[in-house]
Amino acid sequence: MRGKVLSFNGSTGLISGDDGKRYTFSVSDLMGDTVYVPAGSTIDFEPAGDTAVSIYVIATAIGEKNKWIAAILAFFFGALGVHKFYLGKNTAGIIMLLCGTIGWVLIVPGVLVCFIAFIETIIYLVKTDQSFYEDYVAGDKSWF
Repeated sequence: MRGKVLSFNGSTGLISGDDGKRYTFSVSDLMGDTVYVPAGSTIDFEPAGDTAVSIYVIATAIGEKNKWIAAILAFFFGALGVHKFYLGKNTAGIIMLLCGTIGWVLIVPGVLVCFIAFIETIIYLVKTDQSFYEDYVAGDKSWF
């Protein structure tokens, strides 16, 4: 049966099935390498009473934060920390903004922040959508 994830806190969650019923599930019911499913994701599962088992993710609802947009922002405006602000990592964004503007007086901070932005562009592009979501959108990871 298909359904949508209504909520998931990292260990347990709630699914709305296509039959109109709601099913609970735990992280151990997720199949494959999946360890996190954002709310709104389309899934396929087997109902077992009021519980969903053998859950396969069909389409992940990543939300408004997209790894491609973050990578483009990091590549073109990374020295100003725009990609950090986009991801909601404001402290990291302010650090990059300061190093990318007034940091050029000392040269090293400006060059360093450009290098970091380039490396982050590559990292964003090679990560899977789910891994990007877990690390940078849902998680607390601000650097690399």
